[in-house]
Amino acid sequence: MGLPARTFFCLLAVASLCPAAPPANLVVEGVPEAPATLIAELAPYMNLGGASFRGWHSTRREIIVSTRTGDASHLHLAAAPLAKRLPLTHGVEPVKSGWMQPGGKLLLYSIDVGGSENFQLYLQDTEDLKAKAILLTDGKSRNTDPVWSKDGRLIAYASNRRNGKDRDIVVVQADATHTEKILLSPPSVGWAPVEWSQQNNQLLLRQSFGLNETRLWLADIQTQKRTPVTPGSGHDYLTQIAFGENDQAVYALSNHDSDFLTPTRVDVATGEMRQIDPTQKWDGEELTISADGKILAITVNVEGFSEIHGWEIPSLRPVAVPKIKAGIVSNLLFRPQSHELGFTLKSEDSASDTWSADLDSGKTTRWTDRTTKPKKIIEAVEPTIIRVKSFDGVSVPALVYYPDPKKFPGRRPSLMMVHGGPEGQSRPGYRGSLLYYLNEWGVALVYPNIRGSTGYGRKYLNLDNGLLREGALRDIEAILDWTSQSPRLDSQKIAVSGGSYGGYVSLACLVNFPTRFRCGVDEVGIANFVTFLHDTSDYRRGARRLEYGDERKPEIRAFLEKISPANHADKIRAPLLIIQGKNDPRVPVTEAERMRDAIRAQGGTVWYLMAKDEGHGFSKKSNIDFGFQTTALFLQEFLIK
Repeated sequence: MGLPARTFFCLLAVASLCPAAPPANLVVEGVPEAPATLIAELAPYMNLGGASFRGWHSTRREIIVSTRTGDASHLHLAAAPLAKRLPLTHGVEPVKSGWMQPGGKLLLYSIDVGGSENFQLYLQDTEDLKAKAILLTDGKSRNTDPVWSKDGRLIAYASNRRNGKDRDIVVVQADATHTEKILLSPPSVGWAPVEWSQQNNQLLLRQSFGLNETRLWLADIQTQKRTPVTPGSGHDYLTQIAFGENDQAVYALSNHDSDFLTPTRVDVATGEMRQIDPTQKWDGEELTISADGKILAITVNVEGFSEIHGWEIPSLRPVAVPKIKAGIVSNLLFRPQSHELGFTLKSEDSASDTWSADLDSGKTTRWTDRTTKPKKIIEAVEPTIIRVKSFDGVSVPALVYYPDPKKFPGRRPSLMMVHGGPEGQSRPGYRGSLLYYLNEWGVALVYPNIRGSTGYGRKYLNLDNGLLREGALRDIEAILDWTSQSPRLDSQKIAVSGGSYGGYVSLACLVNFPTRFRCGVDEVGIANFVTFLHDTSDYRRGARRLEYGDERKPEIRAFLEKISPANHADKIRAPLLIIQGKNDPRVPVTEAERMRDAIRAQGGTVWYLMAKDEGHGFSKKSNIDFGFQTTALFLQEFLIK
């Protein structure tokens, strides 16, 4: 039977926007061509991006946001709430972070090529956008953590250009000379600048030892002398660090005397650390201090939802914060010379948008309103938070999005989505393209926060370290057992998907529970921990050994080989889709190839999709769209049918 003319021409239009044929930069193996009908169904779910807050203009009440332009995200300037945005950056590579010069007109931003994560720093004149951006770095090394001096004359950043591994602290002038000096050349990878002193003569430095410990130092710009701010306790972790009280104190989120990351004051002269809110029983996430030094604000992760809390400085009396819509808050930052907080807000019914909240007036302002609008109404669903008891009695949380029971009655298939990290967390918020599975196929979405996830305290975070890794899979098993008891889920129709560490978990699920999953998706996942630790970038290896174990030790190496999915491909019965970026500096492409080849050697079913111009996950829209199309086709074939 032929298609109606209207449908036929609609399919032609959709196909022109999202071709079934892959872009030339993609390597596609074993993937059949997607039918035009599927592409047409996916189209409304492919343009659901938002606009994320990236900072304030330094002298005017204007904001910088990142939003997609063509195939990549770029920085834009909005002069007023809901105003048209002026593009500040351009090009084929995405630009997601930018920092305005204090009191000036220069925009500092970072960019890498092809997902390599070798970030380069550029300066752009925002009053003369026709002027060419100036490259500050060497064009090939990894340069991160840039910080403007308070007077806008100097920039400090960390660079591994010396040997590709250790991080030097570089200070460069923002004027036309761009004269630079090396402030510090330590023989370790964990150093980064945090903030300049008020007089611009000292730099606060962070020395990180993974997620276990952080030490703070003051470096004199002229003499290069370093002075410790915090003693080396071996267990105090600090993040979101900022000067306060005219540089007499440092405020941070820390696990000092707590299982959670709570706001903490550090006395610069004595190193004494004191909790600001000892009653806080959830992890803090972001921290910012107003330019006048009078207000401290943080976000707190309460069962996945964000709350903003504030205190006066130095009295540390709580201050009222305007009520905001339920969701996830990120990129929290005070506007210069005000008590107005800017932030990104992601909620269940809206992609990321930029908002502000003025602590003086109590007024909230919406600055952006979803940059793209689908042509059809896409229903959003509130999640249900469930908890299951694992093998050792630990309570494991998960978010569950159920399809409409009127439209999809009975027990439904489910897609289990495992986050990466493992120091990450699946949180409530807009599901974007994944709403297609929920709304069109009636597939439930299950997001487990297995042990090792952030947001639930340091003890829970460390429950999967080293030789404890298999406990995370026992958590998955507990969720599978819960699924079998659910009146709304079909325990015989479950797929698993994950990226990075979540990709490893996805592979491990297919190995350890071969009859409980219909299929699996591995995106930039670890196939063999030993080869991963050997091949990952030099600047990452030390921190990853702290998490997974040091493969140079025989007993650790034996354990890592035992739990590596590539060594047990013969146990996998379910079809597998592998998605990988060729330039991935974290989980190298060799891990994907290793898993692909192991499955093929056993005669298994494996689809393989590799992008030559991507790194640790896809960022370019054409690649994202084809990846979504491929994943939908894979799930349609092996989960739905």
